Amino acid sequence: MPANPLLGVLFHWLGGLASASFYVPYRGIRRWNWEIFWLTGGIFSWAVAPWFFASVQTHDLIGVMAQVPGRIVGWCVFFGMLWGFGGLTYGLTMRYLGLSLGMAVVLGLCTVFGTLIPPIFQGDFAAKLLGSTSGHMILLGLLVTLAGIVVVAMAGAAKDRALSDAQKTKAVAEFNFRKGIAVAIFSGVMSSCFAFGLSAGEPIKALSAAAGTGPLWTGLPTLCLVMAGGLATNAIWCAILIVRNGSASQWLGGTAMHMDADAGRGEGRPPLGRNFLLAGLGGTAWYFQFFFYTMGESQMGRFGFSSWTLHMASIIIFGTLWGFAFREWKDAAPRVRAMVWSGVGLLVIATIIIGYGNMLAT
Repeated sequence: MPANPLLGVLFHWLGGLASASFYVPYRGIRRWNWEIFWLTGGIFSWAVAPWFFASVQTHDLIGVMAQVPGRIVGWCVFFGMLWGFGGLTYGLTMRYLGLSLGMAVVLGLCTVFGTLIPPIFQGDFAAKLLGSTSGHMILLGLLVTLAGIVVVAMAGAAKDRALSDAQKTKAVAEFNFRKGIAVAIFSGVMSSCFAFGLSAGEPIKALSAAAGTGPLWTGLPTLCLVMAGGLATNAIWCAILIVRNGSASQWLGGTAMHMDADAGRGEGRPPLGRNFLLAGLGGTAWYFQFFFYTMGESQMGRFGFSSWTLHMASIIIFGTLWGFAFREWKDAAPRVRAMVWSGVGLLVIATIIIGYGNMLAT
């Protein structure tokens, strides 16, 4: 099947919507500490969903995985573990900065590292990006993406300066700009390692294709390995918090020795059915960002690495929309709201430019 960059952009938009939406169900969880709902959702994100969908959509998954050289498995899991640190702190960024500003800072750094490092590492950066019109268009799209991210971040900073402490905490219950920015920078750098993990797993695509898997789905087995690394990192940290806070009993309807701000919402014991359902929905939505990512990447041709820029831009677009839906920008001045919409407009234009650049290459 020939590459279809326009279809690829659509898939990346769906992935961005899934990523921007994953934390929304978590907001409805009651009487569970952060580490409980994060690990519960993560089991769906990093273990259940990857293996389930890969087994359904690919041929001979176990046979393919058995053929993967140990070195490739090691690199995929290693980069997944580093990405796990980014995912771990990504959730904290949403708590401290809110959806709009948090995503802008994290994904800005993630965009640069995740897009440019793979072709630099592979030694074909100049050949792919500097030696052709299509490469120039993709670089232009990356620059426009970064401009859009900067505009959204500036709007978030302007909103922060203008609001009172009471207004900030009303929009984001645990708002803390300095702590949030520090966590966001670390998260952005670490989160870009997912792109490195996908790049390391390129040979797995060939094995899956040889087993009879269609081109849209050959990236799914790699997700199983990269996300296994992410699960390891997150599980270790959550286990530490569970022991420290004595929160394991919350899985069975009990209360923790130390309740965090999220768990303190509501009275009585945790509503287990509701909490497990919402954690499962949020975790599965988190996985679907990469489910659609691999589909989109399969349609981008020789500039598949540009998928990372499209993915990041799409997440910020939909994350900003969720920020408005949750009234995080309600008290911002009209000028500030206009600024953030301008940033979103730039990101939409960037996805069009990158899609066009990929079309030129095909």
